[in-house]
Amino acid sequence: MAPEQRDAFIQLIKERFFKNINRHPTINWDKLQAKLEAGTEKLWALSEMERTGGEPDVIGYDAIAGEYIFYDCSAESPKGRRGVCYDREGQESRKEFKPANNAVDMAASMGVELLTVEQYRELQTFGKFDSKTSSWVKTPLEIRKLGGALFADFRYGQVFVYHNGAQSYFGSRAFRCYLRV
Repeated sequence: MAPEQRDAFIQLIKERFFKNINRHPTINWDKLQAKLEAGTEKLWALSEMERTGGEPDVIGYDAIAGEYIFYDCSAESPKGRRGVCYDREGQESRKEFKPANNAVDMAASMGVELLTVEQYRELQTFGKFDSKTSSWVKTPLEIRKLGGALFADFRYGQVFVYHNGAQSYFGSRAFRCYLRV
């Protein structure tokens, strides 16, 4: 990332940080900024979250690891990640109408991780997310071995976690991810 791009991107993160201070009331911006400026790989991954529509924002700090935790905080599932199967096996098992990508591979290529069910529930404590869309979440191996995959959304004031075949995809389903910086 060129220095001027990096500076503009950090400014965008700063504006989001102060606009949504309720997500991180105890986090010091100056310390976070220093960490962002020092981590070029992490900053690139964060910019990939942004590029694909995730609107990443810091939601916590792990004092033991010394890492800030960013989640996708877009109101609906990120537009640049919609219409994908859960993983490559699900994508390749489709006989027709195969989507161009899958959530697991996209996340890996971006340098991020899919949210777990627990993290998805935590995200909902910061606002209402996915009230019109849904998001794939990290699926336990036992479920995946049986051909399924999990996704979640927020309806009727509740977080719902469902299952589909990993090969399914919908125009309103993407995936949400997180990054530790």
